[in-house]
Amino acid sequence: MPEAKSDAELAANLLNGDEAAFTQFVNAFHARLSQYSFLMCGHKEDAEEVAQETLLRVFESIDQLRDPSRLKSWVFRIAKNECFMKRRKSVFAPAVELSLDELRPTRIDDGDMHGIEIADWTALPENLLLDAELKDALARSIRELPEIYRSVVLLRDVEELTTLETADVLEISPDAVKTRLHRGRLALRHHMDHYLRAKGAQQV
Repeated sequence: MPEAKSDAELAANLLNGDEAAFTQFVNAFHARLSQYSFLMCGHKEDAEEVAQETLLRVFESIDQLRDPSRLKSWVFRIAKNECFMKRRKSVFAPAVELSLDELRPTRIDDGDMHGIEIADWTALPENLLLDAELKDALARSIRELPEIYRSVVLLRDVEELTTLETADVLEISPDAVKTRLHRGRLALRHHMDHYLRAKGAQQV
């Protein structure tokens, strides 16, 4: 099995018109773009269109990529723009966005509130680690976040972009990324607290 190429190598090959690189790019990014678009748009009908449109935009405008090492953040900036355009036009777009106040946690542990790390399942009970229902609940919680926080949580905690890369994608300052990420994690924790309490009650 061929070794996966780094983003910089893949971008360089794309810029050189390497046909094999386009297949490698689709294999590397299609599933991730579909997941990102689904969690951002909230509906699979929109998400697949956004993922396909993003791939097409990348192929059409790859010559505009100035820094091959920034391929990932460049691709997700395109995906973000495509998703926002789709949401404005979609029949599935929500009529209102929940505010952070509606999601704010009510519990304080040890005098401080910490958001759960999306990629860190160690904070959850062992018997739920492989629970598909738990993962579905987390995905629903992400989709229900206000868009301003959802976009940051997806890029930082799901796609694992750096703070600077996320700031570049969203065209905001690194400090704004940190603030929105903290608030988004608080809201997620609130959602998941409700889920875990209900789950625990069912197991009693």
